[in-house]
Amino acid sequence: MPNWYYDKKDLRNTPSARDGIDYETERRYRKEGARFIMEAGASMSLGHNTVATGVVYFHRFYMFHSFRTFPRYVTASCCLFLAGKVEETPKKCKDIIKTARGLLADEKFQSFGDDPKEEVMTLERILLQTIKFDLQVEHPYSFLVKYAKCLKGDSAKLQKMVQMAWNFVNDSLCATVSIQWEPEIIAVALIYLASKLSKFTVVDWVGKKPEHLKWWDMFVQDVTMEILEEICHQVLDLYQSSQTESAHSKSPPQLPPSKASPPMKRANISPITNKNSPNIAIKNPMPPLPTEVEANPIPKHITTENPHYPYPPYPMHPVPPLPPQSHGPPPPYGTMPPAMPPQPPQTWQHYQHPNANKYYPPGPPPGRNTYYPPQ
Repeated sequence: MPNWYYDKKDLRNTPSARDGIDYETERRYRKEGARFIMEAGASMSLGHNTVATGVVYFHRFYMFHSFRTFPRYVTASCCLFLAGKVEETPKKCKDIIKTARGLLADEKFQSFGDDPKEEVMTLERILLQTIKFDLQVEHPYSFLVKYAKCLKGDSAKLQKMVQMAWNFVNDSLCATVSIQWEPEIIAVALIYLASKLSKFTVVDWVGKKPEHLKWWDMFVQDVTMEILEEICHQVLDLYQSSQTESAHSKSPPQLPPSKASPPMKRANISPITNKNSPNIAIKNPMPPLPTEVEANPIPKHITTENPHYPYPPYPMHPVPPLPPQSHGPPPPYGTMPPAMPPQPPQTWQHYQHPNANKYYPPGPPPGRNTYYPPQ
């Protein structure tokens, strides 16, 4: 399986950086794309695992492609579309596009082009090739709950700390910690951060052994304080930079490809010669989409449940009953002739034979249990 964890020098040498986008701008683009996936998921009542999977796909995709080549909001919609199918909470592509139309401004929605559905469906094939069909993603949520159940302390402060750590996990999706460290380490770091801010002191934990100096030594090994503090600083930087980035919200000058040519031809998908850089590009820009598309009202809530897609997605029509048949197979195999009417009982007929009365007397034949000796 491919290695999806990168260090700092890889994050500063991405295709976007080689394409002229500075590091801070790329961080803002990643944050805006991740925030869009979270808002769209909340609007469509998708679970936290589906949203987190879509954000991880988004960060992995831009480790191989530039923000100038693929608009971030189209990619974010495609990642959410694929994550819904992977996490068994699928949504129709047209519903995701309708939600995006309600969330985005007109100048941002222009990147979807003249046929938004075609753009998302074409980009899905490029996304699958880019992430090498490695679809299963683990998230810190399950590890967070598992580790918190082992901690001992004030129950009220513990509940507050767990809720704060859960919120930190949600916000950490906007950073690149999910492609730098494993989810177990992220869960430990954000529990550590939440315990410091909520003044929750871990005095004891379940399964404590003499060789465990810290509570997280029971779950992850060889994790230094420098790694935990680095994750905490990246998450805290999201709150400090949110105000300074509000004035910079324009997308890079990029238009989507035209649908005049076939999708696979304009996607220009070629065999991957280097495992770190698939050769994929989109050509032929297209005119922007008209803005008279009706917006969809967005509910402002999110749920942690995973409602399944109702099946079937269309009403079932009643099947007309088959006409009654006398016998034989149904009409698709041909009609059968009617059954033979019942025949009247036939009378006994005596056949003349030279030796007929020699053995049995004349008259009707004897019964089954009657014996007549020969005459």
